[in-house]
Amino acid sequence: VEMGAKLLCLFLASALVAYYIYTPLPEDVEEPWKVMLITASFRALGHLAEAADRLGMMHYMDALMLLTTAEYVAPTSDENVTVTDTEFSNVAVRLYLPRRASDGLRRAVIYFHGGGWCVGDAGMKSYDRLTRWTSNMLNAVVVSVNYRLAPKYRFPVQFEDVYSVTKFFLQSSVLSQYGVDPDRICVAGDSAGGNLAAAVAQQLLKDSEVKTKLKVQALVYPALQTLDLNLPSYRENEYKPILPKLLMVKFWSEYFTSDSPLREAMASNRHVPVESSHLFQFVNWSNLLPEELKKDHVYTSPTYGSSELAQKYPGFLDTRAAPLLASDAQLRGLPLTYILTCEHDVLRDDGVMYAERLRAAGVPVTHDHAKDAFHGAIMFVSSPAELAVGHRLLNRYIEWLNDNL
Repeated sequence: VEMGAKLLCLFLASALVAYYIYTPLPEDVEEPWKVMLITASFRALGHLAEAADRLGMMHYMDALMLLTTAEYVAPTSDENVTVTDTEFSNVAVRLYLPRRASDGLRRAVIYFHGGGWCVGDAGMKSYDRLTRWTSNMLNAVVVSVNYRLAPKYRFPVQFEDVYSVTKFFLQSSVLSQYGVDPDRICVAGDSAGGNLAAAVAQQLLKDSEVKTKLKVQALVYPALQTLDLNLPSYRENEYKPILPKLLMVKFWSEYFTSDSPLREAMASNRHVPVESSHLFQFVNWSNLLPEELKKDHVYTSPTYGSSELAQKYPGFLDTRAAPLLASDAQLRGLPLTYILTCEHDVLRDDGVMYAERLRAAGVPVTHDHAKDAFHGAIMFVSSPAELAVGHRLLNRYIEWLNDNL
C-alpha cells in the first residue's frame, strides 16, 4: 500500500510539474523548452504573489519585487565603463561613463527600465547588462533612471521622476560636465519604460524651459494606451509568455490605484466613460492596424463605463500615462523614432498604432517587428535564462542607435 501511495504521489507531482512547465507556444518561437521554463518560473512567482496577497502577507507587487531584489547587482565598473549610483534632481540613477577616449563629444542615452511601473530596477542584472552594453558599444554616456514605483507611489510620480532627470541632464552645464553632444541625445525604454520615454518626448515639445532637443526616441515593446484593452494583440496573446493579459491589466490599474473596481472594469474593457468617447479615434485599430494584424478580428464599438472611475482616477485618460491619446498636432515635431514590437505580445498593437500615427504626423519612424518574439525578450541576454532571440533584438536596437544617434 505504501509503495502504491508513493507512486501515486510521484505521479501527481510529475503531472503537476509537467502541467506547470508545459505551455503551448507558437511554432516559430526559438528554444521552446527554455521559453517554457522561463514562463513556468514567472507563472510560479505570480501564483506565489497571488497567494501572499490573498493571505494578507504582502502586496502582490511587493511579492513580484522579490525577483528584482534577487537579480540586483551593485554598480561595478569594468575595463570599458565606469559605473556609479548617484542622484540627478533628487532621483536615483545609475550612471555609465565610457572609459575609452572619444574624438569629440559623446552621445547619450537616458534609459527607463520596464516592469509595469511597479517592479524592476536599473541595478537588475538584465538591465545593468543592457545599459552597460549600450554605453560600451556606442561609446555613450548612459543614465539609467530608478524612478519610484507603485503601489507605494502612483501616477504621475513615475513620469515626474523620469521627466525631472531628463530635464536636469539636458541642461547645458550638465551636458558639458559629462562631455555630451547636445545634438545627439536619446530617451529610450522598454515596456513601461517605453511608455515613460514616449511620454517624456511628448512633454519636452511643450516645455519652453528646455532648449536642448532630443535627437531620437527608442521604444521597445512599449505600453502606450489604456483605452482599449481588447485589441487583437490582447485577444491573441491573452495567455502568452511573460505578460498575459490579466497581468498587464494589473500593472495598468496599479499605476493608478489598488482599488479593485478599476482593475475589474479594465479587465472587462468597460472603464472609459462616454464623455471620453472622442479619444477612441486615437486607438481605433480598425483604421490603424495593417491587414495582416487585423486577421479575422471584428472591431466593435466601445462599451462605456461609469464616469465615477475616470473622475476618481483621471490618470488613465492622461497623455502622460497613455501617449497614444495625444492629438495629431501634439505628435508633430517628435524626434526620429525607433519602435520594436513583438508578434506574441499583448502590447504589440500599441506600438504598431503609434508607428502608424507618428508617420501620418510626419515623424520619421523605423518600426522593427519581430514575428517570432514575445514580450520582454530583450531581458533574457544573461545566463541562466539566456535566449538567442534576446540577443538578436538587443543587437538590432543597438545597431539602430549606432546608425541614427
